[in-house]
Amino acid sequence: MVGLQRVRSSNRVEYRFPVSVTRTDFGSAPAGQEIGLFTCRNRHGMSVELMSLGATLKSVSVPDRSGEFADVTLGFPGLDGYLRRHPYFGSTVGRFANRIAGARFTLDGTAYRLAANNGPNHLHGGEAGFDRAVWESEPFEGDGEYGVRFHYLSPDREERYPGNLSVDVTYTLTDDNELRIAYLATTDSPTPVNLTNHTYWNLAGAGVVLDHVVQIEADRFLPVDEDQIPTGEIAPVAGTPMDFTVPKRVGEELEDLPGDRIGYDHCYVLRHRTALAPAARILEPVSGRVMEVITSQPGLQFYTGNNLTGFEPHGGHGRFAGLCLETQHFPDSPNRSEFPTTILSPGEQYAQMTIHRFSVAK
Repeated sequence: MVGLQRVRSSNRVEYRFPVSVTRTDFGSAPAGQEIGLFTCRNRHGMSVELMSLGATLKSVSVPDRSGEFADVTLGFPGLDGYLRRHPYFGSTVGRFANRIAGARFTLDGTAYRLAANNGPNHLHGGEAGFDRAVWESEPFEGDGEYGVRFHYLSPDREERYPGNLSVDVTYTLTDDNELRIAYLATTDSPTPVNLTNHTYWNLAGAGVVLDHVVQIEADRFLPVDEDQIPTGEIAPVAGTPMDFTVPKRVGEELEDLPGDRIGYDHCYVLRHRTALAPAARILEPVSGRVMEVITSQPGLQFYTGNNLTGFEPHGGHGRFAGLCLETQHFPDSPNRSEFPTTILSPGEQYAQMTIHRFSVAK
């Protein structure tokens, strides 16, 4: 690799990569806005690609135990796939991630009807959610950090949500092989806000994720009905296929899931819901790649790519080609007073952080 430096330190040879944040033109949106693609690289050679369309995490390249790098996310090589409808590969999802039952909610006595884009329900912000927007972008680097700050102003009644919502999503790659995603939002009128990143992970870099070993820091989860809407129950995972409190292969109890479910698509109630704390850990045993997830969010949507089809709109990726660990608040929260509130009011800040920490198992 051009610029790779060989450094001797205390009888040990280390390789240091050139660090940088670079921008290239990635094409244009249908409305004519230019779309930027940013590449951030740390001194260990780990790199991430970030796209201003959808404030998207396009790729993450990390080494295995032999030092071989691979992209551990799913997506498209070019812009065309992202301009079409796709399974939210790497997208920033909002104004409300996950589902809202019946595509409606009531706030301060006013009923709001949203787009029903998932059967009768509202999913991931509607027909033109944050994943379809071209965000303003500002790269930065310094002190072992390399990243991009994306900004978007969602106008009042966009996708029928109330209030002008100002949103910043900042991706930071560190020399500790951490990728931090910070969310900040303010509003001029009360509105639901629930933001997440929808990256599909495959730490092998190819194949399916059924042999990935997953641990989730949650003793409870949210059972759902046939439309994936929470029933309101908060149930224990103990004694069920939902239990990932100790490390377990993704495919170990897949056939024991209730009903006709073909994979996991459930929100876990994290043990620590008010501070930045561990949420999950994934190990891919062949490559040795490990990813830890730390978050301030109260929930984690664990999804195993059940609906990927293998066809072009899904990047050619088939069922179980990737898994999602979407840190977020609970689905249908605007209609569930017993869940942690997702209503943001004027004068308040929505501020959340999720960290993905990469390493290799010995």
